[in-house]
Amino acid sequence: MRQGLTIGRLAQAVGVNVETIRYYQRRGLIAEPHKPPGGHRRYSERVVEQIRLIRRAQQLGFSLDDAKQLLAISDGTQCREARLMAEKKHELIEVQIARLEKMRSELEALIAACRDNRSRTSCPLITALKEGA
Repeated sequence: MRQGLTIGRLAQAVGVNVETIRYYQRRGLIAEPHKPPGGHRRYSERVVEQIRLIRRAQQLGFSLDDAKQLLAISDGTQCREARLMAEKKHELIEVQIARLEKMRSELEALIAACRDNRSRTSCPLITALKEGA
């Protein structure tokens, strides 16, 4: 890859759409390379690594703003900062899990109530939704 990749080949190499790469450029996540006269922009292996970092960060629940911060410290010398970001994300995920578990429990109870319901004029789920409980 001495000459670099065109945007299409870059997109193919990292498994994203060309528009995703352009979006990352607009957001300031990756730099747009210089376009030589009559030629095509060429992306380096570093950009491949950056996009892979962004995508993996997103898979772990990090936002694009978080990914931008992670890119800024991606030389690996600021592990403490990266760890602090990961700990914060982990705490948020724990809160989300607790909320989801509560939702699951409430839905399971409402589903059971609906299964046991013999009334033709009321539904426990609809009643609960109307009451906002």
